[in-house]
Amino acid sequence: MATEFESFPRPIRTRRRFSGLLAATALGVYLLLIVGATTSLTDAAAACSTWPTCHAPADPLNQTQLVVAWGHRLVAVLVGLLVAATAIAALFGDVSRRVQVAIFAGTVLYAVQIGVGAATAVLGPAAVMPGLHLGLGLVIFTAIVLALAWDLELATGSADDDGLEFGTPTGGPANPEPEPAPAADDATTGLSLPDSRLARVRLTAFAYFKMMKPRLMWLLCLVAAAGMALAAGPALTPDVILATLGGGVLAIGASGTFNHVLERDVDKRMSRTADRPLATELIPVRNAMLFGLFLTAASLSVFLTINMLAAALGLAAILFYSVVYTLLLKPNTVQNTVIGGAAGALPALIGWAAVTNEIGLPGLALAGVIFLWTPAHFYNLALAYKDDYARGGFPMMPVVRGETETRKHIIYYLAATLVSTVALAWITDLGALYAGTVVLFGGVFLWASIVLHFEQTEAAAFRAFHASNAFLGAVLVAILVDALVVTTPLF
Repeated sequence: MATEFESFPRPIRTRRRFSGLLAATALGVYLLLIVGATTSLTDAAAACSTWPTCHAPADPLNQTQLVVAWGHRLVAVLVGLLVAATAIAALFGDVSRRVQVAIFAGTVLYAVQIGVGAATAVLGPAAVMPGLHLGLGLVIFTAIVLALAWDLELATGSADDDGLEFGTPTGGPANPEPEPAPAADDATTGLSLPDSRLARVRLTAFAYFKMMKPRLMWLLCLVAAAGMALAAGPALTPDVILATLGGGVLAIGASGTFNHVLERDVDKRMSRTADRPLATELIPVRNAMLFGLFLTAASLSVFLTINMLAAALGLAAILFYSVVYTLLLKPNTVQNTVIGGAAGALPALIGWAAVTNEIGLPGLALAGVIFLWTPAHFYNLALAYKDDYARGGFPMMPVVRGETETRKHIIYYLAATLVSTVALAWITDLGALYAGTVVLFGGVFLWASIVLHFEQTEAAAFRAFHASNAFLGAVLVAILVDALVVTTPLF
C-alpha cells in the first residue's frame, strides 16, 4: 500500500503526491507532443523567427499560426518546470534507482529538446533532421511514463502477488480441486418460463438480442464511423453510413452469438456469465448456431452492397473474434487480450475501406489506437472479475501474473495509446477539438489508473474501466466532429 510518511521534500512530502507529480509531468509532456504536432502541421513555426521570445516577421502570417506558435512556447516552459520539479523530487526523495535514471534521462533529453526547438526557430526547419523534434518528445514521454509505472509498482505492489491457480479464489491457496459452482449456476438446471405466451415470446426475443452483445455495438459502430469520417470528411454520404453501420451491427451480433455458443459450458462456472441464454438453456445450441449463421450472411450481404473489401474485412472480424480469440487465444495465452485487440480494431479498417475500397494509413493509425487501447481498457475488467476468470480457467493477466503486474501493464498500454493518438493527429487533418479531447480524457483515464494502484479495490477497477470507455468514446466523437464539421484545421 502507499506510504504516507514524508519521504519527499516539501511540498511533495508523500508518495501519493509524488505519483501525482509524475502523472502531471507525463500528461504535460503528452500535451506538448500534441501542441508540437499542431505547430508542425499548421507550419506555425514560421510565425516565430526568434527564440526564446516569439516575434512575428515584418509581413506577418495569419494570427492563428502566431497563436499556435506562442502556445507551443508557453506550454514548453510550463512542462519544463514540471520536469525540473520531478527531477528534484526524485533526487532528494525515496525512489528506486531505475526510477531516478528514467526521470533524469527524460530531463536531460528535455534540455536537448529545447536546443532542437531553438535551432528550428532560428535556423529554420531545414536545419534540423526531419522528425527529430517529435522523436525526442516521444522518448521523453516514454521515460517519464516508465518512471511512473515503476514507481507505482514499488509503492503499491505486493511481493507475494504472483497470480492464482485456475479454480482458486483470490487470496486462497493453490488447490487442484475444482471450486464449487457459484450460486448462479442453479440456473443451468433449466430456466422457469413465465405462463403467459406473450411474456415467453418477449423473454426469448430478449435472449436472442442479448446473444448479439449489444453493449459492444455502440463503441464499435463509433470506431467504424470514425474510420468513415477520416476517409470521406464532409463528403460522407448517408447510404454508405447506413450500410456500413448496419453491416457492422450484424457482424457484431454474429460474433457475439458464436461466442455464446462456444463458451456456454464455461459461462456456467462464472458468476458474471451464468445467466446467459445458452448457459441457462433458454436458447437451444442448434437455434443459436443458425441465428449466428443468419446474422453472418445478412452482414456480408449488406457489406457487399458497398464493396468486396468491406465484406472481406467484416468476415475476417467475425472469424477472428469467434475462432481465433474465443477458441485459441482466450483459453490458452495470457496475451489473449493484447492479440484479441485486433478484433476491435478491424471496424476502423472496415469504415475506411467502405469509403475508399482500400486500406489507407489513417485507417491503420486509427486501428492502432483501438488495438493499444484494448488492454488498458480490458485489464481493469479482468482485475474486477479476477475470481471469476480463475474459476473459468481463463489465463487472464491478473490470474496468471498477479494484480501488481496487471496494473503496471495498464499504465504501459495507456501510454502507448496516447502516443498512438499523437501519430493519428500527425498524419491527419484533425483539429483543436481532437487535441483537447485526447488530453482532457487521457488525463482522466491516467488519473483513474493511478488511483487504482493505491486503492486496489473492485470499485477503483470499475472507475478506471469506465474512464477508459469515456476516453475512447470522447476521442471518437471528436474525430467525427473534426472530420465532418470543422473545416478549419487546428486552432
